[in-house]
Order: sequence, then structure tokens, then C-alpha cells
Amino acid sequence: MAWFALRVRVVAPVVPPAQPWLRESLRRLFARPAIVAALLAVPVAVLVGGIVCWVIDWRLGVDSAVYRSGAIALLTGEPLYDSDFLSSEPPWARLPFTYPPTGALLFVPLALFATQISWGVLGALSVLALALVVRTAIQSLPTRPTWMTPARTTVIVTVLALGLEPVWRTLFLGQINLILMALVVVDVLVLGRSRYLGGVLVGVAAAVKLTPLIFVPHLWLVGRRADAVRAVVTFAVLQALIFVIIPHDFRQFWSVAVTNPERTGPTFWAGNQSLNGLMLRLTDLAPWALGAAIAVGLLLAVPAVFLVRRYHLAGQPLTALLVTAFFGVLLSPVSWSHHYVWVVPLVVLLLSRLPDRLPEGWARVRDLSGIGAVVLVFASCVLLIMRTSDPNRLAGEKPELEWTPPEVLLGSAYLLVPLVAGVLVLTRMRRR
Repeated sequence: MAWFALRVRVVAPVVPPAQPWLRESLRRLFARPAIVAALLAVPVAVLVGGIVCWVIDWRLGVDSAVYRSGAIALLTGEPLYDSDFLSSEPPWARLPFTYPPTGALLFVPLALFATQISWGVLGALSVLALALVVRTAIQSLPTRPTWMTPARTTVIVTVLALGLEPVWRTLFLGQINLILMALVVVDVLVLGRSRYLGGVLVGVAAAVKLTPLIFVPHLWLVGRRADAVRAVVTFAVLQALIFVIIPHDFRQFWSVAVTNPERTGPTFWAGNQSLNGLMLRLTDLAPWALGAAIAVGLLLAVPAVFLVRRYHLAGQPLTALLVTAFFGVLLSPVSWSHHYVWVVPLVVLLLSRLPDRLPEGWARVRDLSGIGAVVLVFASCVLLIMRTSDPNRLAGEKPELEWTPPEVLLGSAYLLVPLVAGVLVLTRMRRR
């Protein structure tokens, strides 16, 4: 539920072209060597950076080090959840493995590389995934300004998106967010045209990290019920496979680890931009905070379902997808700031709402206010300047619980974007 001053344009649903757009886009793309070079420059630089970090022993990629260690533990028979960290983790990345055991299975390719090189490989793939998300989002738009050409816009938005805190933090930590987002975006916006593949990528993404399961009801709501079933089946098959391989870890995750969100770190930290994090900070860690967050989430589900259906029927699949994505980020018990990578396709959507030529004076300010506000929030790094807890001193002070009202507003900036924008959209719809 997010979008500043978006106007609902009721148009006929977009009819997929006879030739798959992805194949045609690749043909046009490789016909422009300069565009290809620009797209590959950043991921190549990230990969080279990983190699350099390995040579000079520079510590980058805390989370990718955990992913790699989870894969090594799977290959060597070490339990994933019986201790606070895995034996192959470097001293500067001693963190618990919090992902499903199926995630460790899919992280196995990272075990082929040294820790920092695996960070570079994952980072390069993440940048390519970012570009794929931008390109797919552009192609799914029912209308866009004439200046918003797909190839040029993909390069520009991909490069500029690196300045958004959720994106650069994802890259520096070696997180998987951009790749998972690409899997979901391609599944929802592209594979819907496939008779047999729709839903598979959503199931794979959910097997790596449970939060993409929110897109199963999305597929159902937009009429892709076979794809929703296929996503669940894909997820279940991967769970069955990992149960055969490591039954102990399977039972440990689903009986113990999955019910303990604190394994990812204290959930009251400012970086947790979910409803649960907000409730914990507002209630001084009350034991009923999670229940209250779930109750608020269930209330928000009503307008979320309405907006998903409304935008889908209006032929705006990207907008419908973003409603579900931001609702899922709000509803999850833990949504760190780098989980808000969904701001990138939101920026693409807001760009498409701009006119072919910006007017002068106040009208220009009005047209740019939506995208300006979103970029300002997510590029300002506002969460980094707040009074926050020291992760290295878990038993120390908890300044988030002592925030003043202005600090609460600033420290909740990310989650307020979808909440405030959803209210604006619904209000505008009611007036019309």
C-alpha cells in the first residue's frame, strides 16, 4: 500500500504480445554495445572488488559469509541451528543461520569460492537482478512518458538506485534481497504468460526466505490460481527434498528456529521497519506487541486486497504487485531496512506518472513531489543518524525505547511511506 499521489487509470488489461518481450528486449539490447557495456560495468566492478577484498583481507559481506557457511555446513553434515554460529564463519561474521534449510541448499554454489569472492559473486548477480527488475517493471507499464525509453531508463535507474540505502546496504552486507525480488518480479510480471512455469520462481524464492510466500495469495487474487498452486507445490517439493537430505535441521527449523525472530537480532532495533518493530518500540517491548502488530496487519489486509484487485483489473500489474510487496514488508515480524529494495520498482512506477514535459512553477513541484519524497526518504539514510542500540553491546542501553515523538516519526520513515501513501490513494479514490 504505497504510492504518493498515484492516479488510478482504468484501462483495458494489457494483452501480451505474440512474441515474448524478454526475447525481443535481449535482441534489441545486444544490438547496442554501449548499453551492454554500461549494464555490465557495475557488476564486473563488484566482482573485481570481491577478488581485491580477498587478496587484501578486507571484511565485506557479513551475510554472504553466513550464506556460504550454511552451504558448507550442509555439505559437511554440520547442524545449521544447534549453535549460535557455524564453524566455517570467519571471526568477523559470527552470526546464526536464520534461513530455511532449503536456503542452504540453494546457497551451495557460494561454497565454491572464498568468503570475499563469494560476496563479489553474489553482489554482481544482485546488480544484474536489479537491472532485470527495472527493465521488467518498465515493460509492464501500461503507459509511460515518451522520454522513458526502456534501454536508457534501465541503465540510468539501475545506477542511480545504488544510492538508495536499501540497495547499497544489500550489496555491502551480501544480502539476497535483490535476487529474490527479481525472482518474484519475473514470475508475477512475465511468467504469467507461461502455461507451466508461472509460480515456480515464487516457490523457489519462498524456499530461500519465507517472506515471498505473501505472493502466493497475490497470484490467487489476480486470477492466476494454477500458478498459486504451482508456487506452493514448488515450495513443498523443496521442503520434502531437504527433509530427505537433513531431517534433523528440517525439524529444528520448523519447530524451533522459525518461531524465534530474535535469531536475526533484537527486533526492537530501529532497522526493523515492520509493524512489529514499531509496536515493540512504542510499547516498551510489551509481550503483546507482536499480537497487536498482527491485528493491525489484518486490518490493513482489507484495503490491500481491494487495491490489488482494483489495480489488476485496471491493467496495472506492477502497481498491484507493489501493494502486495509493501504489505508483506509491513506484516513480516522482521523487516530490516535493506528489505525495502521494493522502492526501486516503485521509483520506476512514479517516473511513469510524470508527463512528457514538466510544467513550470508550482505544477512542476506538484508533479515531482511523489517521487521526490520517496527518493528523499530512502536515500537520506535517516535511520543511520537516529539514536540506536549498539549491536555489539546487546545488554546495553536501548535508546529506541526512549525516542521522543519526532524521533519516532523519523525512525519509522520507511514503514510510514506505504502507510501514508496508501491513505492518500484510498482518499483520492473515494473522492472520485
